[in-house]
Amino acid sequence: MISESADVAIVGAGPCGVTLANLLGTYGVSTVVLDRESGVIDYPRAVAVDDESLRTFQAVGLVHEVLADCIQNAPIRYHNSQGKVLAHVGPSGQPFGWPRRNLFFQPLMEATLRRGLDRFPGVRLFTDTEVTGLERTADGVVLTGTRDGEDVTVSARYLVGADGGRSFVRRSVGVELVGETNPSKWLVVDVSDDQLDAPYSAVHCDPVRPSMTIPLPYGHRRFEFKLLPDETDERMVTDEVVLGLLARHYQDTPMPRISRRRIYWHHSRIATTFRVGPVFLAGDAAHLQPPFFGQGMNSGIRDATNLGWKLAAVLAGRADERLLDSYDAERRAHAETMVSFATRVGAMYEPRNRFTERVRDAFFVGVQRIPGARDYILQMKYKPLPRYTEGAVLAPAAPDKNSPVGRMFGQPSVETADRLRMKLDDVVGPSFAVIGIGRDPAATLSAEGLAFWRALGALTIRVDPARTARRGAPAEDSAATATAATANAEPATGTLLVRDIDGAFRDLRLGRPADEIIILRPDRYVLAVCPAAELEATTRRLRSLLGVPPAALGDATGPVSPPTASPRS
Repeated sequence: MISESADVAIVGAGPCGVTLANLLGTYGVSTVVLDRESGVIDYPRAVAVDDESLRTFQAVGLVHEVLADCIQNAPIRYHNSQGKVLAHVGPSGQPFGWPRRNLFFQPLMEATLRRGLDRFPGVRLFTDTEVTGLERTADGVVLTGTRDGEDVTVSARYLVGADGGRSFVRRSVGVELVGETNPSKWLVVDVSDDQLDAPYSAVHCDPVRPSMTIPLPYGHRRFEFKLLPDETDERMVTDEVVLGLLARHYQDTPMPRISRRRIYWHHSRIATTFRVGPVFLAGDAAHLQPPFFGQGMNSGIRDATNLGWKLAAVLAGRADERLLDSYDAERRAHAETMVSFATRVGAMYEPRNRFTERVRDAFFVGVQRIPGARDYILQMKYKPLPRYTEGAVLAPAAPDKNSPVGRMFGQPSVETADRLRMKLDDVVGPSFAVIGIGRDPAATLSAEGLAFWRALGALTIRVDPARTARRGAPAEDSAATATAATANAEPATGTLLVRDIDGAFRDLRLGRPADEIIILRPDRYVLAVCPAAELEATTRRLRSLLGVPPAALGDATGPVSPPTASPRS
């Protein structure tokens, strides 16, 4: 019999579950991951990874390994039924520090994420393990199941069900998926040895048979075709039909090798709650969306990113159990938005008839003649980004639609005292950050206020303009490195000093002069902003919001050493 215990148990070792396990390992949380498959599934399901997910992989030190197997900055071309290109979407901006749209081969990425778990002695992965029982107890949960014919028992304080659309965990705690299933079916064909010269995703928005093709790394390619009402599943997966559909794309190119064909329904569904006591739902176990916008997996990684730091804070005694309620409050609303958005995008792919196709085509042509609207489409600014107005955020006292609070903060590059240029997240590390633009946040805090932030493991940072000091002054040519605990720090407060090399913080200050202090959560969402003079009062409000217990403050009034300021990957 196998008997395990951990702070967190995760059922499901897909991208969402393994990303969460990597995050928990980074935070030092003991974790057990259980998956019924014997290894990584050898065919792709998801095909696109966005900049938000890459930022999470950066946080766990795996982003460069993931990107090594990606087609980066992948564009999309939308065609009408006559083959005319309606739009070429090629996002070039990198507001979060990484390309916005990247194509990947899922088995390779999953293998990379699983290898990442080997770095953490407190994280254990059990494959070929079928979970068949779930019992909630006074101390958390107890899971039972089998592995290679042997009984398995896992006890944990918290459980995360990341076990897909047919989630055993979700059904065991009585949570429903509500929504609808599109009555049409789609044939998905994966090929290898692809030689087609089309280095972009192509969406053919045909009212009769919409389809799409997506190039993947290393000679793989994905095709998707809508089935017509009179087409049967059995006939549409035959070699004759599949090769006939593919042949239209390979008229002057050798045919590829078919590696997989399968028929799917498209679901638009969401769980009625993402939390039941010590049990949380994430990824496809919590929400299902059509694949038209490539956000199903990315939405699951957002879940993992949101939940990971909260579980770690509560388990470390740095926050009250109430913090975990914010997971459902923050993630479910945005998941609903993404499901709805993906469903609407699918409707655009499938115009009802030739007339609606002509209306849609005229709209696409017209809107691209407007400079602002053209940029909105071509740079993928239409993607709904999360903005948390409830949960673990301190909303402005007065309504402010432009406030950065509750939004993901950008990732500009900054420069350390020895002129080492780094991405912001690599300087901050996996912690809270209290950032002062042109001022030291710690210098404005009382001993009690500073103790609060030190108890959370927060880093205080002062961002100064670049190239403003006299050339050769100590602040500009320090021989110390960013990895030394005090090299770039204010000696009295331990605040890290960096330079605004890209001017990003300058632009923030010019646009919102009162936002002198920006407080970031570990997932890089803005927790609060305020003038420097109000940081002490803001800190008191945040202590109540996060529920930091008095015992956690301890003797945390002294300066804290900045984390190693070098990329963790």
